[in-house]
Amino acid sequence: MDHFLYRDGILHAEDVPVPAIAAAVGTPFYCYSTATLARHFKLFDEALEGTEHLVCFAMKSNSNQAVLKTLAGLGAGMDVVSGGEYARAKAAGVPGDRIVFSGVGKTREEMRAALEGGIRQFNVESEPELIQLSEVASSMGVEAPIAIRVNPDVDAKTHEKIATGKSENKFGIPIARAKEVYAQAAALPGIDVVGIDVHIGSQLTELEPFGLAFEKVAELTEVLRAEGHNIRRLDLGGGLGIPYERSNEAPPLPIEYGQLIKDKVGHLGCEIEIEPGRLISGNAGILVSDVIFVKSGEGRDFLIVDAAMNDLVRPSMYSAHHDIIPVVEPAAGAEQQPYDIVGPVCETGDTFAKQRNMPVLQAGDLIAFRSAGAYGAVMASEYNTRALIPEVLVHEDQFAVIRQRPTFDEMINRDTIPEWL
Repeated sequence: MDHFLYRDGILHAEDVPVPAIAAAVGTPFYCYSTATLARHFKLFDEALEGTEHLVCFAMKSNSNQAVLKTLAGLGAGMDVVSGGEYARAKAAGVPGDRIVFSGVGKTREEMRAALEGGIRQFNVESEPELIQLSEVASSMGVEAPIAIRVNPDVDAKTHEKIATGKSENKFGIPIARAKEVYAQAAALPGIDVVGIDVHIGSQLTELEPFGLAFEKVAELTEVLRAEGHNIRRLDLGGGLGIPYERSNEAPPLPIEYGQLIKDKVGHLGCEIEIEPGRLISGNAGILVSDVIFVKSGEGRDFLIVDAAMNDLVRPSMYSAHHDIIPVVEPAAGAEQQPYDIVGPVCETGDTFAKQRNMPVLQAGDLIAFRSAGAYGAVMASEYNTRALIPEVLVHEDQFAVIRQRPTFDEMINRDTIPEWL
């Protein structure tokens, strides 16, 4: 469910008509709904009711500080994967003891910054990282709380580029070597082993892979406790998918996911961490674009819009589907025709949809890409010297620009011309 609905024939974001935002900020732009963000966070929080837990928002899906502050105010922690994300979380007012640091390539500088600013735990992904973290923490005279990320070799049945839990993926250590690596961690100075971490991928639409991974984590917990490790926290990652195509069967609900967690690991008495991103922010955002031209080609018509692959790269990178709707609601039974919906970037890959049935549209019409709140703005670039587009947050009948569109001068002036030129 989201809060982008037609009202009196016009698409609204909560109580704000989308054309009013377009008139104020120009197109294209991202628009997020506070009510949807809050609702989706609470679904996860309520799903784990009765267990000691922390829902950490996966910032890689949407790292705008206004979004982070909205979620932090509801009690969310943050899952970060870079020093920059850590700094963003802190700037948004998230305390260090609610920040989990994940990622396969943490640098010494990132480790030091997190230890200085406060950290709930590092999710350690390799033995070299473990040794380096020990050296950094020891040099500072502190202990780094860690969970070791294990790779359970479970097929998440998702897109190959976002699967993370198979043996050939770069993430974590093989679960078969966990005993050895935990023994090494326990012997290192500056390291406090607090738990186990697992994350098998993103956009999962079935519960079975989660269940298989959680069973392996439960078994490992018992083994490690028998070896003398005080395993008191389980970080079970995120990855629950969203229905990008509204006509398709919906993925499992957070309440079902929460029950699975309780069934598989609830008997262990561990604090549970989960790290959803896409399901919290994905349907909480839309991308609004304007039709520049309608172009007739050989056997097909093109909608050329002012959004492009640099604004929303998912269709180009993952062949991902986004429902695309007109901002003005079509009349019941209105004529439809197929369009290729494309942007202005000089790449054939700058294509959002091929032969998508849409109401008949013309230049100047507004369209909205649904489910664009996750992995949209955060993956955008300035390719073709196109400005990063504004982000807007709506709260009931109010809206605010939470990231401005830069001017061309601001973009160009970041370059520095060497003296010899």
